[in-house]
Order: sequence, then C-alpha cells, then structure tokens
Amino acid sequence: MAPPARPRIVIGLDVGKSAHWARVVTRGGELPASGPIPNRESAIDGLYAQYPGALVVVDRVRNIGSLALSRAKLAGVPRAHLPGLAAHGASRLFAGDAKTDERDAMVMAKTALGIPDALPAVADRPPEIGAARSLAAQRDFSTCESARSKNRLRSISLESCPEFEAQADLSDPATLKLMAAVGGPWSMSGASPQAVGALARGCRRAKVAALVESVESSSGPRPAAVACEDRAVRLLARRISENAAEMESLASEISAPPAADETCRCLLTVPGIGPRTASELVISIDIADFAGRDGLASRRGARRAAGGPARRYRRCPRRGRATGG
Repeated sequence: MAPPARPRIVIGLDVGKSAHWARVVTRGGELPASGPIPNRESAIDGLYAQYPGALVVVDRVRNIGSLALSRAKLAGVPRAHLPGLAAHGASRLFAGDAKTDERDAMVMAKTALGIPDALPAVADRPPEIGAARSLAAQRDFSTCESARSKNRLRSISLESCPEFEAQADLSDPATLKLMAAVGGPWSMSGASPQAVGALARGCRRAKVAALVESVESSSGPRPAAVACEDRAVRLLARRISENAAEMESLASEISAPPAADETCRCLLTVPGIGPRTASELVISIDIADFAGRDGLASRRGARRAAGGPARRYRRCPRRGRATGG
C-alpha cells in the first residue's frame, strides 16, 4: 500500500529486538506520543488502534521490523520504509547530533511528513516470493559457513603438513568423506591401505595415493597434537559436506520460480534469461520500486545515455536504495 501524498499523522518506529521507539507526529507538528513499545502483537496493535489511518514508517523491513509491518498490514494502515543511509542523511537536517532511538524515530516521522515521496512504500509481495527469499537467505548463510569451514580446515592442514594441504581437494565429496572418517594427514598416513581404500569409495585411486604420499616426506607432530587435529578435521569435513548438500538442495528449490508471478513470466520472455536467472532477479530486486528500465539499470551499476547504449559505472553509487528515475 503506497503512502499518501501528504499524511495526516505519522508513526515513526525505530525498530528494535525487544522494543520499538514510537514517535507520533501530526501534520501540524504536534507530538501526541513518544516512547518505547514492546515488540509484541498486543502492544503494536494497541498503538495502531489509537491512531487509525496513520502512516507507519520503519527503518528495517525484515528481521526486527517484520512484526510491526505485518500488524500494520493486518490493520489496513499505510506502510513506508526509510532506509538507513537515507535516514542518516535526513538526520542532518534536524538539530542535534545525538544518536538515540527517540531522535531516529522523530527523523523518520518528520521526514515522512515533509517529503513523503522520498520514502518507498512497503510492497505486498506474493507469499511464494517471500518463501523464495527465505530460502535464498539460508543458501547465502550456508555458503558463508562453508567458506569459513574450508578456510579453517586449510589453515589446520597448512600448519600441520603443507604438502597434504596442497593435495587435498575440499570440493570433492569423496575426499571430504575420507577426511571426516579418518581425520588429518597423520592419521590418514598411519591407517591401513585396506581401511583407507574402503572409506575412499568414489575417490580416484591416484588422488588417495597423492594424499598419503604427501605426508611421507614430512615429520609428524606429537600424538596429542594429532588427536586434537583429527577432531577438528573430522568436524570441519562433515560440516563442509553438509553445507554442500544443503546448498544444492536450496538451489534446486530457488531455481523454480512461481509460474503465477507476473515479473517471472515477463523475464522468461527475454532471450538469455532462464528460470534460475529470473528467479534470482525477482528475489534480489523489487522491480516495482523502479519507474523504468533506466532506474533499474542505475541500481545495477549501469546507465544509459540518451539514444545510446548502456554504459558501466566505474563504481556503483553509494546513495542507498534507488527508487526509480
């Protein structure tokens, strides 16, 4: 629901985990209320019921701001979003420089009263798109976890045996399975060839031989250090394998965009855009926020001259979230 051109009353919410700071401002500049409200349905519903029809402005759309927006939608009141960078710039127009919840809520409310067109409305996205965005967030989390685990495992292997670290392929599921079962380089070198061969099913024999041979020319640490190293190696190898399986499963679900979504159907008609690309574009960008293709292009770091081809910025602009134009 788009905010009105000139709201009669605005509720600025500086959202927080346990409580939000609410600042209510009228068109005449009056301040009917200012104070914290618990981040609970009953308290938020009571605030909206006290000021029916007020424009609700938040600085966070997801996470800690989701409950305030969902209750506002249920109450049928308009909602808008003032992003963090825009709120920081707007705060310079007001007296004082203190960074408090009360002042931040006041900045949001008065900005909405003075320049309401600077605030993008909170879009009512289809539930399928919301679910896909949740899956994409989980995929990104698993990707970061996998990268951290790989870096940690390489650090341990490099400190213990650089030759083994150079031979270990952490993108190979069979190698990870072997490391999760046996441990680090010294336990792998000390294990019987029959045991290693049984655990290394699916891994090429030359790759296993290279891992074992890489340890032979190095001096091993004390048994206590080997035991500690094996524990970390087995744990990290299991986590990398689990994250890889989770990312593959999530990618298959995300790459199937909902057929009922109009934006997805439109993108699929563009040559070179398939289901996965269309799904990623719909998940990462609110296309309805842009007035035209040039606005969308500027958000992605490109610009179009009048009658000319699109050109690439040397660096993307840092002016917060684009709203079109």
